[in-house]
Amino acid sequence: MTEENYQYRTSLFLLRNQFMGKNKLQIPVIPKFQAQKDDFDNLRLIGFDKTKLENTSHLDRMVHFFLYDYKFERVWKNPDTDLEKLKRYRAVLSPDFSMYVEMAPVLQLYNTFRNRWCGAYFASKGIRVVPTVNWGSENTFEFCFDGIEKGSVVAVSTYMVSAHDNRQDQKEFFLKGYNEMLRRIEPEKIICYNEPFPEMQGNIVFVDYELSSWKYMNDDPYVPSKYAEYICGEELLLAGSNLIIKSGYVVSKNDEHYNSIIQTGMGSAYGGKWRPDPNKPGNQRLVGNPGDKNKDGYRETHIGDNGLGDRERHNTDHGNPKAHTNPHDHIITWENNHPNFSAQINYPDGAPEFKKYGGYFYMGGKIIQGSTPEQNRFVSISDFKWCMSCGGEVEFDWAGQKYGVSHMKGKIIIYLYNQPDTTRYFSTADDALEYMVGKNRLRDVITQVMVIDRTI
Repeated sequence: MTEENYQYRTSLFLLRNQFMGKNKLQIPVIPKFQAQKDDFDNLRLIGFDKTKLENTSHLDRMVHFFLYDYKFERVWKNPDTDLEKLKRYRAVLSPDFSMYVEMAPVLQLYNTFRNRWCGAYFASKGIRVVPTVNWGSENTFEFCFDGIEKGSVVAVSTYMVSAHDNRQDQKEFFLKGYNEMLRRIEPEKIICYNEPFPEMQGNIVFVDYELSSWKYMNDDPYVPSKYAEYICGEELLLAGSNLIIKSGYVVSKNDEHYNSIIQTGMGSAYGGKWRPDPNKPGNQRLVGNPGDKNKDGYRETHIGDNGLGDRERHNTDHGNPKAHTNPHDHIITWENNHPNFSAQINYPDGAPEFKKYGGYFYMGGKIIQGSTPEQNRFVSISDFKWCMSCGGEVEFDWAGQKYGVSHMKGKIIIYLYNQPDTTRYFSTADDALEYMVGKNRLRDVITQVMVIDRTI
């Protein structure tokens, strides 16, 4: 065996055995946080990705890792890299590696170990550490609270399990783990990043999500991004640049997370159960009482036995009779907690009466006030791509020309409205975004087009 091989095999960063816990799995124990006077008065946090060695601002904050996992993987791979920077802050919350319920159990266990190991390592280097607690389904309770001493100060976040836009909260899931944490750890204090649920008990230190965000860090010297002219719309991205401007930051196509960026946290990786976005009233048609038939313009939506739409009739050909009969139907399924529209079911010989489906006769329903063009507007490229992945159909206007977007033969199609011979086929939403609308790529103007109608 060479010396190099021996050093590798016996490296503490390979073995990770310097903080062996007392439990069966020997998960490292993070020493109990020794609180000081005023530690929790007007407490704010700062994201690890915003910490800087050369910056003297915000050193009174605690550093959190409620971020995309890839933004802090380096604290596991190379834990010494950021030690000097982290030592300057009031305290550090242990890294919050994801614990989604869909994860394989061994990954949930691995991420719990990484959380505690990093916390114990930081503490061994003189950093004040508060354990971050995270959990999955009840099967994770066997290990997800290990490595935290009874009576410790702990940190949790409700952000990812709170209601957002068209996602319901995951409060029942969260409280089950939270109450188990109270029973097992009996924490002295609980730092709660984002608004606590009313049912949460214990000595809670509420940390305002907004006040801890980048919006309240503008006392830092501002250095414009090299992509600022593109973000602000002053310049168009060059064709073939493989960059997408997305929600104020730049994602490269070469990034491994390009098409699947997922925020770290708990609960479902797909978010809470779908709910109609209150800012898009047309989506209200997709919920109701079993057997109802809701109406929204040309759409009639049947509500299934779970209170969600399961079939929808469109009394239009969407300006392309080659792709749609008038009327035609769509089956709606709910994989991954959001509506998915099937390919159109056409009726060239006449449609059956839209009267009964799934064993229910219609007993009621409601007339829905559809969404306005501004409410329909695509707020980002990812918004358009999500709509396409759900089987959505779109009508939009750009520079006085009306266009249709739909699906046919397993492809996305785009065409000039009422001109079916102009139909173009695309394999992916990214391909469709290269379609030229007049002199512009659709990708460059998708957030500016007037969206007359979209099914989801």
